[in-house]
This record gives sequence, structure tokens and C-alpha cells, in this order.
Amino acid sequence: MKKLNYKNFLTSLAILGLITGCKKSFLDRPPEDSIVDANFYKTDDQILAGTAPLYNIVWFAYNDKASHGIGDGRGGNLMSGSYQVENIRMQTTDVTGEVYNSWTSFFNIVTQANLAINNIEKYAGPAVSETVKKAGIAEGRFMRGVAYSFLVQNWGPVPVITDNYALLNDTSVTRNTVETIWEFIIRDLTFAAENLPAAPLQKGRITKWAAEGMLAKMYLTRAGVGASSGARNKADLDNAARYAKSAIDNSGASLMSNYEDLFIMKNNNNPESLFALQWKYDGDWGTQNSVQAFLAYGSEITGFADGWGGDLGASYDLLKKYATTDKRRKGTFMFPGDHYAYITQQIDDPNNPGKKISQQLQVPWNYVGAERYNTRAWVKKYVVGRPEDNDGKVTQQHTEINTYMLRLADVYLTYAEGLLGNAGSTADAQALKYYNLVRTRAGLQPKTSITLDDIYAERRLEFAMEGQAWYDIVRMHYFDPTKAIGILNGQDKGTYRIVPNAAQNAVSWTVTSDVPAFYPVTESNFYLPYPAAELSAAPNLRKPPVPYEF
Repeated sequence: MKKLNYKNFLTSLAILGLITGCKKSFLDRPPEDSIVDANFYKTDDQILAGTAPLYNIVWFAYNDKASHGIGDGRGGNLMSGSYQVENIRMQTTDVTGEVYNSWTSFFNIVTQANLAINNIEKYAGPAVSETVKKAGIAEGRFMRGVAYSFLVQNWGPVPVITDNYALLNDTSVTRNTVETIWEFIIRDLTFAAENLPAAPLQKGRITKWAAEGMLAKMYLTRAGVGASSGARNKADLDNAARYAKSAIDNSGASLMSNYEDLFIMKNNNNPESLFALQWKYDGDWGTQNSVQAFLAYGSEITGFADGWGGDLGASYDLLKKYATTDKRRKGTFMFPGDHYAYITQQIDDPNNPGKKISQQLQVPWNYVGAERYNTRAWVKKYVVGRPEDNDGKVTQQHTEINTYMLRLADVYLTYAEGLLGNAGSTADAQALKYYNLVRTRAGLQPKTSITLDDIYAERRLEFAMEGQAWYDIVRMHYFDPTKAIGILNGQDKGTYRIVPNAAQNAVSWTVTSDVPAFYPVTESNFYLPYPAAELSAAPNLRKPPVPYEF
């Protein structure tokens, strides 16, 4: 393989000119200095500046569209007549935009993490504190491990890269096996858990408890690798429970009392957040959260010429899962007549044609004769509203709301599943306690016994539109592929109608199927195809995978 062959997934070598630093907050831009030579990494601030991009710009291409396109579209949470249809209909190809964008993003994370790890190890000067040096390396290994967890779950065998510069001169690098990639992930996150500080060095940075919570999820997923008989690896399940409980007991994290408050910008880095991407609305391109532009149903609630999500909505399959008392629905999807006091909309002034007035958001609806209804449950999560709703921190395609990568609720459900293990059900007091804490916050009654299906159902509702549904299916597919594929084949992503009981501030709705739509899934299209551009540039991706040599 020629040197050029790897440049497609090593493009983050070029982002160094966009690096962010730690002068006021760790996302504020420092002077335009080079950070890759022997004169950098000489102070604690420079170490922190070197790892700051790991919290935003390298994730941008995935967060922008691919997270909800792959994570929620392929996971069965969305329907659409236009946007993301290839992913929603499980017809993703090697030229689908989200495939290349996510592949590039994950390898950019790996590249930037490798640079941080290798440069800190090589160049850190005597003025750098041991705590910051260890934390910087651990941040790199944490991010690299998380990136590889996305890569292996989406594509299976991929190349494991730890040294960008050696790679440029290596003509033999090929894909590595799924089993050894998972071992690599576990080792990276174990290192992070052992070397990150217990308290964040700066607000928004990860801690050892974030690493333990993420490590618990990785053990939970790896437990199913190679276990197609349905029985997962008990040691991995036990480790998932052990690390989750440690994060629960020691992190000081707590659930937000009101689910909807999780997705208001002023609540960034709240007590439930363990790992979140940190965005700046006014930074360089790629340092902002852009998803509102694609998810909001219209410009009247963004304040700009974006808000392109009018054709996107929850799938009928997902809407059927919400109980009428489930508070998560309003925090995730908008029904006609819903009221959001913290989002402003501009509407036509009925008394002054051509003029606009502002009011608290009342989700609109369509009329056919006397009947009012909507044909979409528009996305609410990560839709934060206009500049006046967010201290001015919104412009077109730019917001500053964090992207959750790990919340305490996730660790609670991971702990419950680890305790459940391979049993058909459990009434274990600890499993029920943490499962029910998530459930009762949503306004639902606690359960006295839970199954794997209960946990999967709870996860789907709790994390809808957080890019997780697909990876929950992948976790299941490892040890029960028939069931996972059956779930996907049974998801109705067709049209429906939502009729509110009142014109404003509706409190109940009737949701009925209109034209059902089911899209076939087999093993052949379960995993994402390698991007066409990568297969052309890196033919070694076609060779059989080999074990990674540790």
C-alpha cells in the first residue's frame, strides 16, 4: 500500500491549524502556535490545549448528521420522506454520505488521539505536572478507545492504528479481527480509568468515573462477541456491573429531576453528564453543534434560514412504545399543540399582515376541513431555539449545546443489565433500584422484575435521538443475531397521523397508522459498507483480517 493510501482516514493531521486551547475555558482559541514540535507540551496549559480538539472538532463530521442518521435512523427511531431515507430504510450504501463522514470522523479521532498520546510522551517537559501528563495521555486513550468502539460496531474488522507517522511508511497494514479490536478498546479504557483524575481538570473534561462508566458499556457489548448461542461471557458481564457500580457510587453524579431539562443549553455539564462533546457556537467551523439545523422543523424556531427537519419525525414503531404518562416523549419529539415555554417562535401577526409576532412555542398542526393533525412527530431533542432563548449563543447551523456521549442513566441501565446477565429475568434489588430510577423519572410505574427486553425497551425510549439505538441493536446482534434482525424487520417506519385533543396545550393525542412501511434486513446489509473512496485508495481493506499484535 502506498503512502497516499492512508491519507483518507488520516486527514486530521491537517486540523492542527484549527486547534483550540485553554486560556479562558479549554475550548477558547490560543495564539496561532504550532503544537507538534519539541517546543510545545512544556506546560500544563499546553498539554490541555493539545487534547482539547478531542472534545469537539474531530467528532464534528459524525455529530453533524451521521449520529442521528446511523444511530437513530438505522436503529428504527425515525421516518422520513427525504432526509436520511437510505439509513432509515436500511438501504445504506458505500456512497451514502453518513458512511464516509462517520468513517472519516472516527479515524480523525484516532489520529488526533495518537498525536496527543505520542507527543505528550515524547515532549512533555519537567514543568508539566505528573497529574496533567497522565491525564492528557489518558484522555487520548479514552477517545481512541471510544472511536474504535464505533468503528468495530459499524464495520467489524478495521485497521488498529497507534502511530500515525509509522503508518505512512508501512505498506502492510490491514484490518484487524473484531475480537482483538475489542481487547484493544478494553485496554485503552482501562488505562484511562486508572490514570484520569477523580475530578475534572476543567469543566467538561472527563474523569476516571466517565472512563469506568464507558468501560462498563464496552464490557457489556464485548460480552456478546462470539456468543451466537445467546449466552454472553459471564466475566465480561460481571466486569460491566462492577465498573458501572463504581462509577455510580464514586462519581458524585445524579439524575436530573426533570428529563426535558437535560436538553436545554444552560444545563450543559449538569450532574448527570459524565462524558459530553463540548461545542462553541462562535468558534471555527467544526467546533459548533450543527444538529439543530437538520432536526428543527422550521426557521421560525431557529431564527435563521435553517431548520430543515420538517420532513423528519419519530417512526410509528417508536411512538407506539411511549406510554401516555412518559415524560420523555415531549422532551424528545414534538406533538401538535405541545407547549415549550423556553423556546420562542415567530408567527404571522393576524392583525398586521406581513408582520411577525413572537410567542412561546405552540407546536403547529395541519387542517383538513375541521380536523387538525400532524403527519410527523418532529424532533425536539437538541433543538434549543433562537438566540433570545440561549443568551445569544445561536446562529445559523451553530449552537453550543453539549452532545451527550455518556449519561448517568446509561450507567444505571448498564449496571442493571450486567446484574441480569444471562438470566431470563431478575428481581435483584440493586438491578431494580437503578432500572426503576430511570423509569420513575419518566413518570412510569416501577417494575418488580425485569428482563433483557425490558432493559432494551427502556434504553430505546431513554436515549432516542442520542445516536444510541443502532448500537443497542448491534450489542444484541453479537449474541442473538436472529432476534436483532427480527426487531429491525418488524419496525413500522410508515406514515401516521397525530390528532391533538385541544388546539393549544394539548395533554393527549390519538396516533394512528396511515400507510405502514417495513424494510427488509438480512445479515448482508446489517453492517455498514466500507466507504467507496476508502476501498479505492486502500485495497488492503479487502484482505482477510488478522489479529492485532499487542
